[in-house]
Amino acid sequence: MSTSSSLSDSPLARSFDLTERVFVITGGAGLLGAEHAQAIAEAGGLSVLADVREDLARERAAEVSRRVGREVFALHLDVTQKESCQKALQTTLARFGRIDGLVNNAARNPKVEDGGLRASRLENFSLETWNQDIAVGLTGTFLMSQVFGSHLARQRRGVIVNIASDLGLIAPDQRIYRHAGLPADEQPVKPITYSAVKGGLVMLSKYLATYFAEQGVRVNALCPGGVYAGQPDDFVERLSSLIPLGRMARPDEYRAALVFLCSDASSYMTGASLVVDGGRTCW
Repeated sequence: MSTSSSLSDSPLARSFDLTERVFVITGGAGLLGAEHAQAIAEAGGLSVLADVREDLARERAAEVSRRVGREVFALHLDVTQKESCQKALQTTLARFGRIDGLVNNAARNPKVEDGGLRASRLENFSLETWNQDIAVGLTGTFLMSQVFGSHLARQRRGVIVNIASDLGLIAPDQRIYRHAGLPADEQPVKPITYSAVKGGLVMLSKYLATYFAEQGVRVNALCPGGVYAGQPDDFVERLSSLIPLGRMARPDEYRAALVFLCSDASSYMTGASLVVDGGRTCW
């Protein structure tokens, strides 16, 4: 008697199935927003890319739809405005009749490695920029979790995944952003708000996990490492030297981790941080 079986027919495989489950992804017009949408769609779910840049979110949705042969949706959302968050919830419910999860992905993340951030240094960092970064990355996650999380709690089921970072767990190594020939006090750095936002998301995930636990809502953080997206070669080399696997991530290497966190495969996991960083936080 054969004991072999197909993984696709097993209870394990079925635990990753997101068929017909609806997930709203904030910051949907960004690089990882589209990757998150594709991951959910490939697992059978319905992805909604939500972004203040609605036209670009629709372009991203169309691109993912063509790749996976499954419709991906888009809607306008300003995560800094509670009324916009409430409207996004009502629009989603009106369209699909359900909501199963939220991926808090929205963030302001200017690229230090491009060399345009002399004002990124702490001494020069403006209060206006601080407020803008916190408003999108942290307050936006709070508002979306308040609005969508409360709905999930009322229905007594659902998942929230907050996209944090390995830099929510360790401090940035500012040496990798240095430019030859610049004085020390003019060297660009990873802005302080990045650490404040991403570290805040790790603790916000723990808070929400315990707050919503009795209502059947699980909340976890995904902490990715740096994603290669055409950065300058010298920056890539410096960052890769800090990573045990010796390279930056491909954009698609977080899909499986996201599906795990969104699905029943992680049914006994809440308040945790899933670190997928090539080993950087080991050093």
